[in-house]
Amino acid sequence: MYSPKWSKAKKNLKSLTCESLAGRVDYQVINYRKAHDGLGRAVITVDGKELLSMCTITAEREEYEKEWTLRHSQEFYEFDDVDENIWIQDIAHHLLKQEGIYGQYDFFEALESYFNAPISESLASKNHIIRILILVDRRVGKRTLLKMEKRIVHEHEWIRNVYKLRCEAEGILTV
Repeated sequence: MYSPKWSKAKKNLKSLTCESLAGRVDYQVINYRKAHDGLGRAVITVDGKELLSMCTITAEREEYEKEWTLRHSQEFYEFDDVDENIWIQDIAHHLLKQEGIYGQYDFFEALESYFNAPISESLASKNHIIRILILVDRRVGKRTLLKMEKRIVHEHEWIRNVYKLRCEAEGILTV
């Protein structure tokens, strides 16, 4: 579980949101009391609509299915081989991140990295969540946004949408 209080982290996120998107971008954490681990989902919304929902239950279910598929795609699978199990789980988790399927714990992990990393490191991050957070960050200026234009075409759809939203809010014309 995320160690600092969510209310403090949310306040920090709101303070880092650029002025042109203040009030339009919101972050929510919904915990399910009856869930076995007490986790639920984290949501990033724009104008009240969900941009990205990071549900722990969905992510864990998808990861299990990926692991099962990977294990059964091999000719021989050693059930007791701990290293192989960890390797398969890592591959499954990596595949989920590439597909944009995240759990609440991924959001908290991204927040930790985002808050503790310099802007240049966050701008170069491969993590989709960090990329979204940095695009709405007030410390990222118009020149930096314009420099990102050519790279953003190859990014995930969420990231392209947030980039377009930020550029429109800042009055920057993009192709």
